[in-house]
Amino acid sequence: MTKSALQIARAEYTPKMPVILKSPVEAVDGEHTQSVADQHEINTIFPHTYGIPVVSFEKSNHKVTSNPINVGVILSGGQAPGGHNVIAGLFDGLKTVNRDSRLYGFSLGPSGLVNHEYKELTADIIDEYRNTGGFDIIGSGRTKLEKEEDFDKGLVILKKLNISALVIIGGDDSNTNACVLAEYYKKINAGVQVIGCPKTIDGDLKNEQIETSFGFDTACKVYSELIGNIQRDCNSARKYWHFIKLMGRSASHIALECALQTHPNICIISEEVEAKNQSLDDIVNYIAEIVTKRAKNGNKFGTVLIPEGLVEFIPAMKRLIAELSKYLIKHEKEFNMIKEEDQIAYIISKLTKKNAKLYASLPEDVARQLTLDRDDHGNVQVSKIATEQLLAEMVERRLKEWTRKGQYHGKFLFQTHFFGYEGRCAAPTNYDADYCYSLGYTASCLIHANKTGYMASVRNTTATADKWIAGGIPITMMMNMELRNEKMKPVIQKALVKLDGKPFQTFASQRDVWSIATDYVYPGPIQYWGPTEVCDEPTITLKLEQEKL
Repeated sequence: MTKSALQIARAEYTPKMPVILKSPVEAVDGEHTQSVADQHEINTIFPHTYGIPVVSFEKSNHKVTSNPINVGVILSGGQAPGGHNVIAGLFDGLKTVNRDSRLYGFSLGPSGLVNHEYKELTADIIDEYRNTGGFDIIGSGRTKLEKEEDFDKGLVILKKLNISALVIIGGDDSNTNACVLAEYYKKINAGVQVIGCPKTIDGDLKNEQIETSFGFDTACKVYSELIGNIQRDCNSARKYWHFIKLMGRSASHIALECALQTHPNICIISEEVEAKNQSLDDIVNYIAEIVTKRAKNGNKFGTVLIPEGLVEFIPAMKRLIAELSKYLIKHEKEFNMIKEEDQIAYIISKLTKKNAKLYASLPEDVARQLTLDRDDHGNVQVSKIATEQLLAEMVERRLKEWTRKGQYHGKFLFQTHFFGYEGRCAAPTNYDADYCYSLGYTASCLIHANKTGYMASVRNTTATADKWIAGGIPITMMMNMELRNEKMKPVIQKALVKLDGKPFQTFASQRDVWSIATDYVYPGPIQYWGPTEVCDEPTITLKLEQEKL
């Protein structure tokens, strides 16, 4: 492939890693564990992998040796910067112990395992992708590994290739599937270990043992650069309000981190909206009031950050969506037979009075977006809902009302943006390049220690990389029961923004100042070379959570 000058230079970068992983290690079992909630139910579903201990690594006085082993790897779900380095770290870790070990990549996500589509990842291939963004080394997909018939189909190719361990790189749903697969293969004595790696740019796969999911650092820095560019532009032209929707369906970590990095005039945090029982009207009034205050100071411009999943956190909208989803799941065929021009009236006639009134009040395009096909879990595809356009238009409408009352004067001009794909395949920051390589290497150590049902964990990442702590966390430890498609299922508990946490509290203490003052920060592009405080720093969120800022 043709490479840019940056790719050529980045290929030479050697990821930093915990000093413990630079020498032979042995796995040390810690205390036995239990799930974060619903212990009885989770134990019943995962009798062979529940309660297993946390694993840490200690330096071994003996050289680690093993027969050659074959390992499979899957990239699952949406792309996140650093995935290639997880695979590179896994490859190097396997080869360090035995040069004859082999790594196979399954194509386009879990479907590659089920459909027996794969390729061997050799050194020549791995070297082409070190420190690069994207998942294009083997591709990714969103097929769910949930059915025993698929597990059995996968086992056929695993046995054919003599694969004794499988690494699944993915988010909370993908790692939930990894746990289910580990349990099944353990139950039937398949002889296949399953290890997970925490990936998602949304940042909602974290807990006491998993400090952050990979890709979050890079994505937030990419988005923050773009936000900074827009803020510089609007501070130059001084005529537009920019409404910017950011990735983050189930949590507002990206919006919060980008706000801490760029100091926008307004940032909506979904979790706060839900906690305060705010309505759509409350949010519109909040934005319109700040627009009015800035206009009085001669500043008819600004930036608004909006989490992707906001509509599902507005309590009234959440109730509407829940009823709408339940109805559409049961009556999908009937709904699809209704003419498009009659669909909104049809839905209104089927909803309860309160929800019907709210649905009828929505702009037509948003109302239609709420009836789009659901995802695999029966959820509304919120990325297709133009929340940024909805809020901008409703604020414009509100300001026109206030103009007639003499409460607002002048024009209100806006632009809308959605930053999503722009950050998913970016070249990883030094932090993500290092973190991901260490995760992959840690996964190889868990495999050599004959562990299964674990997620690779690298902690203490606000320190220099040599002081990072590597180990393994039982995936069952992170689980609870949740309602999915009208059924209770075991899933990894999502980490939402904690309103009493230091990152949000820091933001909350400054947002009133940022709303009126034009105190923009322009982070600029990702830096790869230079002082560590420029190149290797983790997110502000992580430093605040770890009391390092």
